[in-house]
Amino acid sequence: MADPRGGELLVHLMREHGVDTAFGVVSVHNLPLVEAVAGQLRFVPVRHEAAAVNAADGYARAGGGLGVAITSTGTGAGNAAGAMVEALTAGSSVLHVTGQIEAEFLGQGRGVIHETPGQLDMLTAISRYAATVSSAGAAEKVLREAIAVALALPAGPVSVEWPIDLQYARQQPGQVPQPATAFPLPQPGPDSVRRAAELLATARRPVIWAGGGAAAAGDRLRALAEATGAGVVTSNAGRGTIPEDHELVIGNFASSPEGSTLLAEADVLLSIGTHFRSNETKHYALQLPQQHIQVDIDAAALGRVYPATLRLHGESGAVLDGLLAELSSRATSTEPGWRDRVVATRHAARARLCAAIGPYQAICTELRAQLPREAVIARDVTIPSSQWGNRLLEIYHPETNIFPLGGGIGQGLATGIGAAVSRSGSPTAVIVGDGGLAVHVGELATLAQERPWLVLLVFNDGGYGVLRNMQDAHSGTRSGVDLFTPDIGTLARSVDLPYTLVNTEGKFPAALADALARRGPSVLEIDVTALGPTPVPFVPPVHIPED
Repeated sequence: MADPRGGELLVHLMREHGVDTAFGVVSVHNLPLVEAVAGQLRFVPVRHEAAAVNAADGYARAGGGLGVAITSTGTGAGNAAGAMVEALTAGSSVLHVTGQIEAEFLGQGRGVIHETPGQLDMLTAISRYAATVSSAGAAEKVLREAIAVALALPAGPVSVEWPIDLQYARQQPGQVPQPATAFPLPQPGPDSVRRAAELLATARRPVIWAGGGAAAAGDRLRALAEATGAGVVTSNAGRGTIPEDHELVIGNFASSPEGSTLLAEADVLLSIGTHFRSNETKHYALQLPQQHIQVDIDAAALGRVYPATLRLHGESGAVLDGLLAELSSRATSTEPGWRDRVVATRHAARARLCAAIGPYQAICTELRAQLPREAVIARDVTIPSSQWGNRLLEIYHPETNIFPLGGGIGQGLATGIGAAVSRSGSPTAVIVGDGGLAVHVGELATLAQERPWLVLLVFNDGGYGVLRNMQDAHSGTRSGVDLFTPDIGTLARSVDLPYTLVNTEGKFPAALADALARRGPSVLEIDVTALGPTPVPFVPPVHIPED
């Protein structure tokens, strides 16, 4: 290409890494990048910079590769910060490229438009790697280093700020070789693996806890569970590592009465790639077996929350290969009836939750029945997600399970758009509340413009239902939770999106079927007030001090 500039360099690197789409907001400080991507690949113009990173995050999680977000400098980069925190929490491979003022004015405080003092410090705090392009010749090296970090294990988002004059400068893509593996994967010693295998082989009542770090090793984890008869609980991030219709998968029910009882009865726990988050461990009060084999690629995670008898520092797939090889020559000692106990726990936990959610059981069942197994299910922080979507709505593949692990509201729609763009051959379902939708309601216009195969399910209860339930349960006083909610149908029609109101559970099957049949965007509003409250109000497991 004649006279290639920064945008062509970015396109070159995106193609090299199998990325066909970038998400962003155009600006005078990123124009060369946006123009090149839009001209040669696909640029999705979202309505807010946080949504750009959320969408790139969803694209990366659903596609299993790299997501790319382009923002402006200053306020634009600041707007993206919250979504970068989510990607950091989830370990999502996102390349965030932000513009920057001209290199010659950096650090002078002249008040150049969009100038922000200390921007790199902010980017460093919310990224696994952050750097400034200091010259035209350095751009490719900086971008390649950033991408290598984003894709290395443990993965995470990276940021590159690129002065606008250096974006316009001539480039020579392909002059810098792709970095060799700069981050060798740690491997536990053979003695540690052998001792762990011995502990599993002699276990009478084994349980496995699969976190997000186990997601790439599902086949091996399934083989280990079946070889030992271990029950499998998961974190939210680990859902689908083994398909959740497998009889040994208890799932994201560790803190339920049934799951916690099983864990208390177990004699050996193998945890893989989980951080034992507070909301999944009863604020760390969940009782785990004293014999605990912990596998994690992050050395700092080993023994950080719960004591570990054996600490295996390594990548989950390689460690599981070693354990399976050791176990192949050993007889296991699983207690007779333990497998039946695991299966009974699986069914009991689900039965209790079904009884607690009343009419929403039918909606949950219908969603799973109509969605293909490979469909992405993206969820915002809202009661339908927190109460049953994160547990009862079965997940069969980890890349189809998308939820804001950092707990931030309002990220579901943009993340779902990114996932739908990444996996255009199957539908994406996005579960949001009216409060979460309002945070980034402008992304309805992005949905209408890009027209992915996405069904947006808006559960409307007129405010922040999760926090409303907390206040009702703990203080009896409501503050800041009852909101004026725009008419969802009017919003949908204003951007020419098909819309259906569901105000009885009986209307849901046909409404969902019609929406899926369109193979494009649709909005279904579920009137929570009309359906009525659940038999058991959902109150999140957040620690509230006693008076």
